[in-house]
Amino acid sequence: MIGGILMILVTGASGALGRLVIDHLAGSPAARLAEAPGDRLVVAGTRNPESVPAGVPVRRVDFDDPASLADAFAGVDRLLLISAGYGEDDEVIARHGAAIDAAEKAGVGHIVYTSLSADGDHLTYAPAHRWTERRLRSGTARWTILRNGLYAELLATLTPVEDGRITAPLGQGRLAAVARRDLAEAAARVVADAAAHEGRTYELVGEEAVGGADLAVLYSRITGAAVSYGPGTLARTREAFTALGLAPFQVPMLVSTYSAIAGGFLGRTGGDLRTLLGRAPRSALEVIAETVQAGSPA
Repeated sequence: MIGGILMILVTGASGALGRLVIDHLAGSPAARLAEAPGDRLVVAGTRNPESVPAGVPVRRVDFDDPASLADAFAGVDRLLLISAGYGEDDEVIARHGAAIDAAEKAGVGHIVYTSLSADGDHLTYAPAHRWTERRLRSGTARWTILRNGLYAELLATLTPVEDGRITAPLGQGRLAAVARRDLAEAAARVVADAAAHEGRTYELVGEEAVGGADLAVLYSRITGAAVSYGPGTLARTREAFTALGLAPFQVPMLVSTYSAIAGGFLGRTGGDLRTLLGRAPRSALEVIAETVQAGSPA
């Protein structure tokens, strides 16, 4: 705390989730702190400060440059650590480890971490999240873990329509998809009143499980043309992603997402999202429809 002002820093502020959290903390009545707004300072942390809108306090935060993090976290009271999942597990673990080490040395009092839902243990990218959770629990800072489900917006991009047919390899599985905006609001609420959530792990998945047949009905309504669902194979999907020239780690991440959905591991609904929001979560199908109609990336 500097000059009696409580400082909250949000990492990954250039990303879609981070930007939404900043918006909630900076101006949404739903995410007011217990303190008066004038008693807090919300700071955007990103490796690309130039990407943050003018008027938003910003600090350069680059997990791949650990030496820079001491200055980045100086004076910070609460840190929202948005997972830096773009990379191989050892890279992500190194980034998160560097961030937590630096936060503890800087005297950050409370770290809120955006992790992965418990059902996500079947995904190839789960280990780095579980490592980070364990590191927080064994550390010196107070902590809260937000186990986020997979975005409804992501499901929209993973299920394109080609020649009137969805062939994404979802099998007969379903996903308890969740709106990114809801996860951002939940994160803002928690970090805004961190003491009330100390030592808690929240499961934040949707209340509506969506499968391929549901999407076919939805896309038919959106486009006004008949859309059917006939799942393809994981092997063909892997070949298609590989041909796109994606980074090597991205292909197994995407394929494991399809596989986990198809296997029925990600369809469990419920959790703590409604409690944190104080309202019903947004409909996954409505969010998917908005995403498709807007042509928005996940």
